[in-house]
Amino acid sequence: MTPHDMGRSIGHSIARKIVAAIIFIPIFIAGFGWAVWGLWNWLMPSLFGLPTLTFWQAAGLLGLSWLLFGGFRGMSGGKHHGGGRWQQRKWIEKWEAMSPEEREAFKKKLEKCGHWREDKAPPPQS
Repeated sequence: MTPHDMGRSIGHSIARKIVAAIIFIPIFIAGFGWAVWGLWNWLMPSLFGLPTLTFWQAAGLLGLSWLLFGGFRGMSGGKHHGGGRWQQRKWIEKWEAMSPEEREAFKKKLEKCGHWREDKAPPPQS
């Protein structure tokens, strides 16, 4: 692949992402805004005596809750579940410091609650 082809490929990739965003962001806002609007107007006035919302107020509430509780976690494209790379290194160091008996006990605890997967296991010591 020539540098010219790579540049064209990157340009097409960016263009595809922009087109996808233009298509899917309004669908996301409409779908989740409608869901928030319907659930709010169904539950909140009868349960708590709160006023009903318009669709745009519900979409604004959805955006506000995303900012307050969701933030920009997924925007970088990296995996942030579990604290990122620094925490992953911390757990690998703890794993390496464990004796074989401690590792087996730890593994059994994780298996009980469904969090142990062989494909996510720490690398073996060399």
